[in-house]
Amino acid sequence: MIIQASSAIVDGSLLGNTWIESSDGVITSVNPGIHSNPDTTIHGVLIPGFVDIHCHGGGGHYFSATSPDSITAAIKAHKKTGTTSLVASLVSESIDDLKIQIQRLIPFYNRGEIVGIHLEGPYLSHARCGAHEPSLLIDPTVEQLKELIAIGQGSIRMVTIAPELKGALDAIKYLASVGVIAAVGHTDGNFQDASVATDNGASVVTHFLNAMKKENVEGSIANFVFNDPRLAVELIVDGHHLPFEKVKELFASFGPRIITVSDAMAAAGNGDGNYTIGALPVEVKDGVARLVSNQGLAGSTLTISEAFKNLISKCGVSLQQAVHATSTLPAQSLGLNDRGSIAVGQRADLLSFNPNSQSIEVITSFN
Repeated sequence: MIIQASSAIVDGSLLGNTWIESSDGVITSVNPGIHSNPDTTIHGVLIPGFVDIHCHGGGGHYFSATSPDSITAAIKAHKKTGTTSLVASLVSESIDDLKIQIQRLIPFYNRGEIVGIHLEGPYLSHARCGAHEPSLLIDPTVEQLKELIAIGQGSIRMVTIAPELKGALDAIKYLASVGVIAAVGHTDGNFQDASVATDNGASVVTHFLNAMKKENVEGSIANFVFNDPRLAVELIVDGHHLPFEKVKELFASFGPRIITVSDAMAAAGNGDGNYTIGALPVEVKDGVARLVSNQGLAGSTLTISEAFKNLISKCGVSLQQAVHATSTLPAQSLGLNDRGSIAVGQRADLLSFNPNSQSIEVITSFN
């Protein structure tokens, strides 16, 4: 297949007229100029498919659903908007319930419909639990994590842990040793907690400046994150979890380390109404999800497509930076070396972005 584009983001650079050739879902050549007989011509900017490493659901459904059809609907809600690689995130549950939920997702992982599972809990701080049921939160143990990872059969790609918890450092060290991302998040910890966790293998910060102290002052966890280049940093770019102006500041400070995530709950792509997260009631109004109990934010209704457009139109981020944050770095963080950029040998997961209409179209996508 030959795709002609008037411009493209290729290996981090914005190029003019470019044509891409692909075979069996893999890019076989990237060429400057205009092809005489392309199969498809696009007039927007050709960009790689989005990679979302933190997403709980969409289309009215969760990845924790008992029905395979519901899980499929959640996947489709994001894939149709350009998220061509998706990690299914699970909120805090009892360990027995988590095991069941993980087992339900394994067939989707084996078929390539998701690229992994993220356990956002139950190893979280009671003081910073957000939309997680506090009674379900526990300290991590290596033995328990070994059991969960064995049940996951290679599907578990990331676990969020508050680094100040008892057993957290051993857990983080173990996860890093078996190639699972240890993410720091939902934490009431400080600079030292984050420092020791990172020294022991933590490599990602779960939705930075949400469910943690926000002040970038000496001794704070935020101060450590600002200054340590080893950590990739998740941001939820919806204007509610963080003001757009703050996102702009963060890109100026450490843009190459930023991963844009949706942290989407079931309402993404489904509209306002009454929902739940786990057992907690949630009301979605004007596209903002809040717990009924305390009006705290309860995930987002974002897709990465919307986040990408927000980066460019609301935060002043360049196209190249936006692609890096929504495709390249999230793929790299997961060790997915076959996607996240437009280059020979990469998957031909391709989108077209029209800067004038701020619209995104899926050109090709492969499971």
